[in-house]
Amino acid sequence: MNDNQFTSQKIIEFDRFLSNIELSVPDGFKIINPFCGDSKEKINQIIEIFYHKFYNDNKKRRMILGSSPARRGTAITGIPYEDAQHLQNQTGIFIDDFYVNKSSSNFLYDVIDMYGGTDKFYNDFYVNFICPLGIVRINSKGREVNCNYYENKKLQETLYDFIIQTLKMQMEFNIDRSVCYCIGSGENYEFLKKINEKYCFFDKIIPLEHPRFIMQYNSKNKEYYLNKYLSALTKNAKETKSYGRKK
Repeated sequence: MNDNQFTSQKIIEFDRFLSNIELSVPDGFKIINPFCGDSKEKINQIIEIFYHKFYNDNKKRRMILGSSPARRGTAITGIPYEDAQHLQNQTGIFIDDFYVNKSSSNFLYDVIDMYGGTDKFYNDFYVNFICPLGIVRINSKGREVNCNYYENKKLQETLYDFIIQTLKMQMEFNIDRSVCYCIGSGENYEFLKKINEKYCFFDKIIPLEHPRFIMQYNSKNKEYYLNKYLSALTKNAKETKSYGRKK
């Protein structure tokens, strides 16, 4: 990647790289890749407008990492944690054929609103996933269900090199590596912490509960989790202690 490129172009080129990737996964699993599917042309339009709108600069941003795109979420829209309605408002593209699960994006949009709105949020943060392509598992009835890279040991081993490769590529997006926010405070955080000890991507990793967990099982405490997110994101990254990244 060209160091003189705006971040927007680097991200778009990264998504183009993903469109050409071919991954073999164990039997019973399937990769969902929005960048090379039937909606590829529309996805390309969306990412061009979205990233040029919010990332057309070279400024440093802190990184927020989820686990992997949901089957009815980013694995459809191509933009992390963005649902069809929000993307339609931001890009002007009529997205009538995308059915997207909104629980995670709605929670995060509440966080974004509390933070100061989309312009301010995307000015400070870059959002993606540890595994940037969606994964589904074929259940006993032959139906596709959401799956994360860490749910099966063989699957995780198969995707390990791809995960490391794509994280290294994204470090070139002028990422502020003093801190990373991990969406998913359980297995996703444990995996990220482990690879961070080896590859020293970030000085510190802050785990945050997954929005789906919050909305499905702790919705009555939503205000608490919103404030927890806001507190973590607004904390000055320079105040965090070194996590061991090589200087």
